[in-house]
Amino acid sequence: MDKDMDPKNKKIAGGIGAALAVVAALLGVNFNPASVEQYTEDMNACAEQIKTGKATTACSPDVASQAQEIARDSAAIAEATRTVTNPSGQDVVYWIAPEAGASKSSEPHVFHLCAEVSPLKDKTVNKGTVTEAYAQNAIRITKQIEMERKQCGFVAGQ
Repeated sequence: MDKDMDPKNKKIAGGIGAALAVVAALLGVNFNPASVEQYTEDMNACAEQIKTGKATTACSPDVASQAQEIARDSAAIAEATRTVTNPSGQDVVYWIAPEAGASKSSEPHVFHLCAEVSPLKDKTVNKGTVTEAYAQNAIRITKQIEMERKQCGFVAGQ
């Protein structure tokens, strides 16, 4: 504001500014946010559509990015677990279970090709699909794919 402005006009301008700030805050607040369960359900539906190559009707911008990561990681797991007897690979991964029976880990975890890999030794381990792993905050595939393929028995030409 102008330092030479009349005090009465300063009060009016200040009041208008405060009112606009309140209106902006009210307009920016979502009074009916989606639940975590709804978000997870939407993400799972979107990831399934991406994995199967269907039209992504379930993909809102909020879930599309993570759904694409799930589809990419599912494909990587299928590739890493492909064998002669299972040419499509599998969509089963293993990760450290959430603490104290929680439904989701407070810290992000890595998921692995099998429960017998060295990083999971002496840990409580969950087993499920890549989508289920993401739902429990296991949100990254191991970077040790080749080492784990050997430890899990997924060797080339098998």
